[in-house]
Amino acid sequence: MESRACALREDRGAVTTQLVILFPLLILTALVAVQFALVWHAQHIAQFIAQDALAAARSQHASAADGQAQARHRLGTLAGRILTSPQVTVTRSPTRVRARVTGGVLQAVPGLNLRASGAAEGPTERLTTPEDSQQ
Repeated sequence: MESRACALREDRGAVTTQLVILFPLLILTALVAVQFALVWHAQHIAQFIAQDALAAARSQHASAADGQAQARHRLGTLAGRILTSPQVTVTRSPTRVRARVTGGVLQAVPGLNLRASGAAEGPTERLTTPEDSQQ
C-alpha cells in the first residue's frame, strides 16, 4: 500500500505540466489554421477584384483608369481589413488588358507576414467589320 501512495505522490502535477506544454501548441495550431483560412479568403478577394477591374477596363471606350476606379470601389466594399495595403495595377494596350491586385493578409499569427494576389488578363473589346476579319 505504501508503494502505491508513493507512486501517486510522484505523479502529482503531471497533468498540469502536460497542459502547460501542450496548450500553447494547441493554440498555435489553431491560429495557423485561421491564418491560412484568411490567406485563402484574401486570395479569392484579390482574384475577384482583378477580374472585375479587367471587365471594367476592357470595354471599347474604357480606359485603364476605369479599371483602377472599379478595383478601388470593390476594395472598399469587399476587402475590409483582410487584404491590407492593397495595390492595384491595370494596364491597357490596343489589344490586351491586364489587371493585378496584391496586398498583405491580416495577421492572426504574429510575425507571419503573408501576401495574396490576383491577376486577370484578356483582349480589349473592339468593334470589327467583316473586312477586318478577312485580312
